[in-house]
Amino acid sequence: MVSILPQLVINGLIAGSIYALAASGFSLVYYVIKFLNFAQGALIALSAYIFFFFLNLMGINYAAAALLTLISSVLIMLIMNVAVYFPLRKRKATNVVLMIASLALLIFSSSFIIALFGSSTKTLLLRNQNKTFDFGMFVATEIQITIIISALAIFLLLWLVMKKTKIGKAMRALADNKEAAQIIGISPEKIYNYTFAIASALGAISGILIGLEQNLYPGMGVLIIVKGFISSVVGGISSVPGAIIGGLFIGLVENLGIWFLPSGYKDVISFTILLIFLLFRPQGILGVKLRDDA
Repeated sequence: MVSILPQLVINGLIAGSIYALAASGFSLVYYVIKFLNFAQGALIALSAYIFFFFLNLMGINYAAAALLTLISSVLIMLIMNVAVYFPLRKRKATNVVLMIASLALLIFSSSFIIALFGSSTKTLLLRNQNKTFDFGMFVATEIQITIIISALAIFLLLWLVMKKTKIGKAMRALADNKEAAQIIGISPEKIYNYTFAIASALGAISGILIGLEQNLYPGMGVLIIVKGFISSVVGGISSVPGAIIGGLFIGLVENLGIWFLPSGYKDVISFTILLIFLLFRPQGILGVKLRDDA
């Protein structure tokens, strides 16, 4: 029984990498703009189908299809912001209203995908055989190794953007104190666009990796953003590094959990962890506990 432990850990890292990508984009928007953008799930699903369109239907190579998917996803998210979120912010809508709007976009995306691609499950046609590598204690496919390496590279790049660039510093300043940031010349709407663009890029990469590893179906965005939300809460919803840690943690615990439970209990495991954190550590792993002023 112990011999399957390394394989379960690898499977957990693969799932956790995808959860972490979804959670990092979700938490980034919450950190800077202060609302729960469940439409990140819509973007992930749309990205997976856009990649399918360019790769399978148009016959474009992987690199070009991925680049076009990335560009398309950023444009879609910016359109969502301009058409939906910006008018609501202009009318001083509350964060709850913005969250409801994002849920509407998430549900709409499923119907939109069905209208364009149909309701049947889609599979990416891989031009090269997905090689399997035997490392002795565990096995992993070429795509699974790519998922882990790509996720780590993206997390490093995101850290560099947030810590070392002017855009990242402006995001952190706006997140800490919007009024003070405006005084020193930072335009909130401009930074919001950058935030949505980065979050959409993370969502696009997540969608592409999911498409390479799993089948596509219209409602896939709902499940992945639920896992992303759970990962964000567990890691600390206002902390992007915490969301990444939360995603990896959820992926590992889900897969280690099926060591003792049937695989169908994965969702039960993740929701149980969510409830435990809400009860005993609502700020998450890296979140900061808010002072009670009462």
